Amino acid sequence: MKIWYQSYVDAEHGQSYWDNLARHLEVIVDPGTQVDIKGITPHDSYAHPIVEFRCAREVICNAVQAEREGYDAFVIGHFQDAGLYEARSVVDIPVVGLGESSMLHSCQLGQQTGIVTINPRYISWFHHQINKYGLEKRITGVHAMTFQPGQIMDAFGDDEKLQRVVELFREQAEPLVAGGADVLIPGGGIPMLLFSALQQHVVDGAPVINGIPIVVKMAELSVKLKQATGLGVSRVSDYTKPPPEVLEEFMTHPRGL
Repeated sequence: MKIWYQSYVDAEHGQSYWDNLARHLEVIVDPGTQVDIKGITPHDSYAHPIVEFRCAREVICNAVQAEREGYDAFVIGHFQDAGLYEARSVVDIPVVGLGESSMLHSCQLGQQTGIVTINPRYISWFHHQINKYGLEKRITGVHAMTFQPGQIMDAFGDDEKLQRVVELFREQAEPLVAGGADVLIPGGGIPMLLFSALQQHVVDGAPVINGIPIVVKMAELSVKLKQATGLGVSRVSDYTKPPPEVLEEFMTHPRGL
C-alpha cells in the first residue's frame, strides 16, 4: 500500500518536522505500507484563509497526481483540511483529512470535544469545519495559542520549548474542560506530532488526541474496505466528479501570475 501524505510545509522550512514525522509514521503503519511525505512550495507560512485557499489548489492537483502515480490513498496532513472535499470529487482513491478524522474519532472517545488551535486567526475556519462536518453539538469550543505555523517547529528537539508549548496548550485547554469538554484536540499536525513525545497526555483528566495515527489508520482502512467491498465516496452531491475536460482545464491552467 502506498500513501501520499500531504504536508502544507516543505523540506526547506519544515525539515525538522518532516524528520520527526517520518520516524513517527514508521511505527504507526501496517507492515507493507509505504508513506511518502510531500510538501507545498510556497509553504503555509501565515495563519489566514487566503493562504489556506492557495494551498488547497495545490492539494487538489497533488491528489490527482497521486492517483496517476499509483498511490492507493491521499492523506491531507493539515488540520484545516483545505481542499479536502474538492480533492475527493476528482479522484477515486480514498482522500482523508487530519481535521475531519480527528474530530470524528474524538466522538468515540467522549461526548464533547474541545480544540486548541495554534493561532486565533484559525478559530473561525475551525468553526466552518465543525459546521461542515455536522459536529456543532459535539465540538463545544475552540481556543487558541498565538503561534505562526512555522514558529512551533522550533520546539522539536528542545525540551524547554516543548514544555512551554505544553503550558500554553494547558492554559487554553483547562477552560474547555471546565466547560464540559472531555476530549481535547491540538488543532494542527505540528502540535500533534510535538505532543506525541508525551505519554498519556491529559489535561484535567481529558485525553489529548494525536490525530496523525488516526488519519493514517483511516487511510489504510479506507484502502482495505475499497479493495474488499468496492466502498467509495458518494457521487451524488458534494463529491460529484467533473467532466474530464473540466478537470484537465483545472490541472493545466496556470497556478499563478
